[in-house]
Amino acid sequence: MESYVKDALDEWKEEMLKQKLDLDEEYEKIKSELQIYSYKSGITKQVIQSTINDEIIETIKSTYQVPFVEKYEQLKQYIRVLEEKRKVYQMFVDKIQKASETEVNESHV
Repeated sequence: MESYVKDALDEWKEEMLKQKLDLDEEYEKIKSELQIYSYKSGITKQVIQSTINDEIIETIKSTYQVPFVEKYEQLKQYIRVLEEKRKVYQMFVDKIQKASETEVNESHV
């Protein structure tokens, strides 16, 4: 009977690990995208600061700076959500592992 419980817990742990790995992949992808938009936003800001023509500045702001900053903020928000999800799935994995170890120890008593 104990083997059945341990096997079920191990199977569940594998499911949770797969979910976490998928989240880890998404997290790394969004982290890279966030870095790209950080560069885009920073470069655009520098160009605006070096430009004296108000018409060009407004065009750059509306065409590049505002969309880049908005996208950057969206990505920051999304990465926070992913971080929380990753923590939750890691808690599942840790707690399942602990329950599995407890099951093994109790079955040997």
